[in-house]
Amino acid sequence: MRTRVLTVVLAFAVLAVAGFAVPLLGVTATQRTEQLVAARTGDLDRFAALAEQAAQSGDAGALTDEVTRYAELYGEAVVVVDARRAPVAQTGGLRAADPVVARLVDAALRNQRLSPGGTLRPWSRGDRLFARPVGTGTRVSGAVVLRASVRSAADDIALRWALVLAGAGLFAVACVLLARAATRWVVRPLHHLDRAVGALAAGLPAEHARAGGPPELRQLATGFNRMADTVTVALEQQRRLVADTSHQLRNPLAALRLRIDSLQLRLPDSATRTYTGVTAELERMEHLLDDLLALANAEHRAGELAVTDTPAACCDASAVAAAQVQLWHPVAEESRVRLHCLPGPTVLMGCTEGELAQVADILLDNAIKYAGNGARVETRCFSEGPDAVLEVRDDGPGLAAGELDQAGTRFWRSERHRDVRGSGLGLAIAERLVGGRGGRIEFGPAGPRGLRVRVVLPGAGDGGAAVKGVRAEDRAPTRTGLRAEAEHADTKPQPPTEKGRTP
Repeated sequence: MRTRVLTVVLAFAVLAVAGFAVPLLGVTATQRTEQLVAARTGDLDRFAALAEQAAQSGDAGALTDEVTRYAELYGEAVVVVDARRAPVAQTGGLRAADPVVARLVDAALRNQRLSPGGTLRPWSRGDRLFARPVGTGTRVSGAVVLRASVRSAADDIALRWALVLAGAGLFAVACVLLARAATRWVVRPLHHLDRAVGALAAGLPAEHARAGGPPELRQLATGFNRMADTVTVALEQQRRLVADTSHQLRNPLAALRLRIDSLQLRLPDSATRTYTGVTAELERMEHLLDDLLALANAEHRAGELAVTDTPAACCDASAVAAAQVQLWHPVAEESRVRLHCLPGPTVLMGCTEGELAQVADILLDNAIKYAGNGARVETRCFSEGPDAVLEVRDDGPGLAAGELDQAGTRFWRSERHRDVRGSGLGLAIAERLVGGRGGRIEFGPAGPRGLRVRVVLPGAGDGGAAVKGVRAEDRAPTRTGLRAEAEHADTKPQPPTEKGRTP
């Protein structure tokens, strides 16, 4: 906005300066040209008067002396002829026999005063010829021709133009400074308001926008601050409700599990099925609470990354993927799934190891649970232009075309997988973590059959320097046993076989 406002204001200033300076330059040149013509016309009149006196007295000595002194003083040539076109006085290399001079003499003898036309410019060079008849209209006794140099007049015009342009430049600079000050006064409150809106949209406590600038912006900032306070209080109450509810539900669930476990030995065999169903529901509720908190923390983290200037993160995606595949091998073998990590070059990805490990855990968990017995799951990392890609594909049943559009939706699960344990929040958590780093998750079919999931994140640039530049806290342990630990999510790690899946 600031650039557009400055462009409009500066365009107006340029037009105003041009509208003032261009006519002034033309007037300056015209005035100096008229001064030159007037001065040389006066000289011609003086020479014509002397020539008329010489014609009447028959003595041209005074005329010759005056023409000679003029030529020596000003360096301009003069030719004086009588009525028969015979030279009376001529200096400075100008001769009456020259064709151009002869034409001017003929016109002057016909009682015509000739002055060069056109306005001088700073780049004008050369000489201008002036002619005047000697005598009156009824009796012309000769002619005077003067060759004047325009260099001095052109230099004067150049100096005057330089002064005009300098003044126009100073005026333009003043307009620029004034425009910058005015736009800063108008736009700066909008920048503060934009940052506050971004923080509020991300779910972070919004700082109060500064009430500056025009009265309309001050009124807008005041209204936004009132709204931000209300929204911030509501969001904080919502977070506290989620945290308090989770904390309060964990304790009764834990006590309920202890009581149910204590009843196991006293239950008859006929109640075993009921007991198993109750414990399964308890576990599902516990994991649902964990996933809800993980999703809330992932969204909070994504909001922070979107509106704050966090240091650039970097990790070796190939190494993280290989480590996570190694950790998931026991689970894959138990599920009779062949899990492989395809070798490849080092791929640097713009996220932390903890974030990528958590995302990889979710994708591997989904692939192992839903690919089916005997399926093959492959993981590989590669670069694709400026992006780094982590791809997990399997040759299981995959998803239908209509289901691919819904993959990643919260709590959505394919109808074929309703009996598989999970909350349907895993991929939603992964998408929020990846989206916070400016990436995306893509779902597609894997030929000839199966599902392909790609995590696309910006690459982290130059290899060794980027990895060495990672902070110590970004290289904290990313897993314990078979659990991936989210570095920025204050939640308990989920067992790999219990994560919810949104196919």
